[in-house]
Amino acid sequence: MKHIFLTCFFMVSLIGMAQEQLNDYKYIIVPKKFDGFKKVNQYQTSTLVKYLFTEEGFQTVYDDELPNELNNNRCLGLMAKLVDGSSMFTTKAGVVLENCSGQEVFATPVGKSKEKDYKLAYGEALRNAFKTFNTISYSYNGKADKTEPITASFKNDVKQIEEKAQSYEPKNKQPMVQQEATREVQSYKDNRPTPSNLKSSVQSAPTPSVSDVVIDAEKSGMGTLYAQEIPNGFQLVDSTPKIRLKIYKTSLPDYFLAEGDSANGVVFQQNGKWFFEQYVDGKLKTEELTVKF
Repeated sequence: MKHIFLTCFFMVSLIGMAQEQLNDYKYIIVPKKFDGFKKVNQYQTSTLVKYLFTEEGFQTVYDDELPNELNNNRCLGLMAKLVDGSSMFTTKAGVVLENCSGQEVFATPVGKSKEKDYKLAYGEALRNAFKTFNTISYSYNGKADKTEPITASFKNDVKQIEEKAQSYEPKNKQPMVQQEATREVQSYKDNRPTPSNLKSSVQSAPTPSVSDVVIDAEKSGMGTLYAQEIPNGFQLVDSTPKIRLKIYKTSLPDYFLAEGDSANGVVFQQNGKWFFEQYVDGKLKTEELTVKF
């Protein structure tokens, strides 16, 4: 009897914690094509997941139809990801919800189905997985509205850098070209710097130039990536096709914030090449990407 009471107590506590976490978010974002599937809305998984979340009282949107407030602040919503553990004879599916930092906030149990038709099987498995919401009463508490968008701090940093750069300009700055043409005086002085005839190389130049900061960038193992436009950026998919990275525009040209399944960083173009930088075990890692837009 004591063990039954303790089990019930822990289950109620876990359900309460899950409900409190879900109440912090205003939207559920559903991809129109889940990872691992070859087609958009394959087996009607996307439309079913969106419908099931909407039935539970969530504001549910597709990933390419975000409302303005969610587009400006992705931390208002949770991204739905399909967990597929199907075998030859059993379809197993569940849903994981991740926040704007890629952290798991909630996961349904894995639902199962023995149906042979894939559409019916995924439908039954997902409906079984969503039975966990029978014990959860969702109600948004407004907490995410007070959360600053991730990109805001980046833009402020850029603004501060620009202000500092301006503050170091000399007060008595001379014009690049000084010219005077009167009847009494005729003068011309060109103050513009002349280009150097020296060709830079890694061996001859002990200090790299500003335009050549990437050194020893290894070639990425992702292969050729194809850019597909999404709101505020692109998703980079490989030939399988699988989404390897999602990159979001910033205030700087050819400079994107990058999100992957297991890594976050930046993607940028330099000297006609694309690079992906991230920190791995506290060390900066730079990979050269092959991207086709």
